[in-house]
Amino acid sequence: MRSLRCRHAEELYRLVEDDFSALPGSLFIQVAADDEEQVRHTVELAARRWPSAHLVGVAGSLPIIGETTFLASVMSMAQSSVSSLALSAVDSAHPTELAAQIAEAVIHEETALLLLFTDCRAALLPLLRHLPLANERMTIVGCTLPDGCALFSRDGRLDKGVVAVSFSGASLRVRCFSPFLWEPVGLAFLVTKSSDQQIGELDGQKASLYLERYLGKEFIDRLPFSGMEFPFVVERNGYYDCLPIIGMGENGTITVNGHVSEGEKVRFAYMHAPSFYSSMHDLTIQTAKQPVGDMMFYYSTALEGYTRPMLEGMVSAFGKATSFPAMEVMVKDAYTTGRLGAFAAVSLMEGAVSTQDRPTLDIPQPPEGITTLAQLMSTSSRDMERLHARLQMSEQRYKSLFEHNTDIVYSTDLHGHFTSVNPAFERVLGYRKEEILYTNSLKYVHSSDIPRVTRYFYRALRGNVQTYDLEIPTKSGERLLFQMKNIPIIVDGKKVGIYGIGHNITEQKKAEEKISYLAYYDPDTNLPNRTKWMELFSKQLKRAKQKQQKVVIALIDLDRFKWINDSVGHYAGDDILRQLVERMKRVLPAGAQLGRFHGDKFCLLFPLKTSAGAATETALQLVREVSKPTVYSQKEFFITASIGLAVFPDDGADEHTLLRHADMAMNSAKKSGGNRVERYCAQMNEEAVHRLEMDSYLRKAVEKNELFLCYQPIVNVRTGAVIATEALIRWRNPQLGLVRPDEFIPLAEETGWIHEIGRWVLQTACQQTKRWQEMTGNDKLAIFVNVSAVQFQHERFVDDVKRALKQSNLSPSCLHLELTEHSMLRHLSSTMRTLDELRRLGVGIAVDDFGSGYSSFHYLKQLPATILKIDRAFIEHLHANASDAAIVSAMITMGRGLGLETVAEGVETLEQLERLRDLQCSYAQGYALCPPLMAEEVTPYVAGQQ
Repeated sequence: MRSLRCRHAEELYRLVEDDFSALPGSLFIQVAADDEEQVRHTVELAARRWPSAHLVGVAGSLPIIGETTFLASVMSMAQSSVSSLALSAVDSAHPTELAAQIAEAVIHEETALLLLFTDCRAALLPLLRHLPLANERMTIVGCTLPDGCALFSRDGRLDKGVVAVSFSGASLRVRCFSPFLWEPVGLAFLVTKSSDQQIGELDGQKASLYLERYLGKEFIDRLPFSGMEFPFVVERNGYYDCLPIIGMGENGTITVNGHVSEGEKVRFAYMHAPSFYSSMHDLTIQTAKQPVGDMMFYYSTALEGYTRPMLEGMVSAFGKATSFPAMEVMVKDAYTTGRLGAFAAVSLMEGAVSTQDRPTLDIPQPPEGITTLAQLMSTSSRDMERLHARLQMSEQRYKSLFEHNTDIVYSTDLHGHFTSVNPAFERVLGYRKEEILYTNSLKYVHSSDIPRVTRYFYRALRGNVQTYDLEIPTKSGERLLFQMKNIPIIVDGKKVGIYGIGHNITEQKKAEEKISYLAYYDPDTNLPNRTKWMELFSKQLKRAKQKQQKVVIALIDLDRFKWINDSVGHYAGDDILRQLVERMKRVLPAGAQLGRFHGDKFCLLFPLKTSAGAATETALQLVREVSKPTVYSQKEFFITASIGLAVFPDDGADEHTLLRHADMAMNSAKKSGGNRVERYCAQMNEEAVHRLEMDSYLRKAVEKNELFLCYQPIVNVRTGAVIATEALIRWRNPQLGLVRPDEFIPLAEETGWIHEIGRWVLQTACQQTKRWQEMTGNDKLAIFVNVSAVQFQHERFVDDVKRALKQSNLSPSCLHLELTEHSMLRHLSSTMRTLDELRRLGVGIAVDDFGSGYSSFHYLKQLPATILKIDRAFIEHLHANASDAAIVSAMITMGRGLGLETVAEGVETLEQLERLRDLQCSYAQGYALCPPLMAEEVTPYVAGQQ
């Protein structure tokens, strides 16, 4: 290894011709000068002279040491290789991609040193953190240039560029010395507002105020160079990170080179000259003890200020060292992911170096007084911290008791004059501290309360704590109610005044009144609630019995109002409900009492003497009024109402009978399509009896084997193979005959029998599918089972699924549970927990009737579904309706994008099947393929015989 250093361009040209004209091996040339043209010319000349040399040049306002404006170094590596890469416009490249590009080009298995030079200051630290270390001995040293400096490679100037130079070889030994030399000083400041590299506020004040106060205008004028000498430091994981100050914005923000978060604490730091001297002394000792081949010394502008004389003296002691200036110097090795250093001393050795090459170095002593000054600053800073900590503790205790108290707190002297008030006093009562201090406290209470307040004041002065309620007018005239407490102030055993503490109980009183109101009235509509309305009903019924008069009541239910809540939300639903109530009130006769039972159900009590005919006419007017368009958020909503009437004494003699019969009439109106009025009749009782009878039969349907399953094949659209079947429940009762699922499933949900029926369906379907698998040898054959919303919400539903799989020995992946989007979006948090359990179990989730609801596309990505079953409504006109085809195509594309299979339901024609094949739908089911059949009838399809 040979190296050449010179301090003039002419010296470089002459010595190159004399000493390095025919050197073998790899060449690395560094050039630095304040003249950009001089650097450009030198780099071009060297590139022509040595086409294979690796070059880097820097030009601009650099802190070059010594009486010169030019530095150059030529290093010849005899046994090691040098690689380099030059890139421009790195500010637009992602650090990961940039690191990968550099690593591939210049980092090798035996790389011991990587040098980085860049004029893009923001790129260096992210790049350093992403660059890999090829081995444990590898070191990376990065240098940034100040703004306005130029960076050159052998190909010319690079704008926002980086030059990477690596040194590799088995015999190459590298040591890097880069200590942290900044000493924290003064107090720590809490970052209360920040954004990435911007510090907006410290301790709640503009950050720029701290620069002006502590470091002065001269520091600000020299930014960003002075920011390296006096940076911020932040303690992280027990170590200090350096945050050089880059600049100050007009809005009072400070920009630092590094990320800072709100809640962190920063301190000012200074370049600690004794530490610098001690570090250089350690370096000389290491250099004297160990062989040295060549040394490169990169230093930052942190050493440009008062430490520069020390730097020049110490660098001159390393006569053979190549010293190059930079804005910042960063180091990465096996012990750190990237740290800022004041300098980096890198020694390189090829093979063995004789002991005679060990230098004898004489490091100059630091200037007189520097060590003493540093000691004084460190000790003063520690004393200040201890004093500040005690002061903070005292202030925090005071603020917690007084300033931070949400209650009004004040103190008075012995004559009742205010001596202090807390911020809550000013905020709540509206008086400024300046206008109220030293005035008499009785001035601010009502004249009628003065005698009472005076008694409490003197009792407190006698040493007795006083508690009482007092109404105090604010400055604006509002009267607030406080629970007051007077406590004597005792100093040196003497009473000098009282403390007053007032807790505002105005809202508490209002809340008590509101609670009383809520007990009898609905807060959304201001109508009497069920409790209040029943009181009114009972009183009117009692009068009607005494006077032998008729009483007419009505129950009003808004049809499908839940759809409104599901589509626009409950808040909007409540607003629409209030509009409807106001419109209903307009058509009610005088004396009628409209109440809200719950949700979208209302009760109406007509005035005494109202005939059934008049009540019916009013009810019809209500239906017409409700059916008018309701506008909310510039959209029209169409709502209808079902109303049931009952008359005393014709339809019942007591409140509960009349209400029950009115409810029957209302349900009859709803079953007839809604938007109508029904009066109770005896036939409605018969229907209720029929419903009870069906309920009785349904309870025994499972144990009497009246339930059975049909199966409809699900076919691969492309191959025609049966990949699964869907289990469809049927009920044949000896008395009722064949009962449709849409008749008994809602009843089963309402009565709770859906859970037992659901368990039977799961077990039966799984066992039948397992028999088909064993018969056909197709262990991939799956079964689709519909799950009721009520059944799915049961806490033991997952256990039922596990039990069915265990009893049938069916693989969980062969079971797909069909859930409508409506049932999946009910109680979303508990639904997600159940779906996650099923997903971990391996069971498939199919979204049934997809596209028929309101929220499918919004929530689909959150739901762990595996299959979408496209609603039959979109398939019916698929081959003839372009809009339906477009919707189905979008669903299939969306499903494929989310990794979901699609099943088209209700395929009735071959034309529909062909269209689905064109749209690349995965699977289909319907009468065009096979109707629902008994298990033995489906077997040939499953076996592939049909």
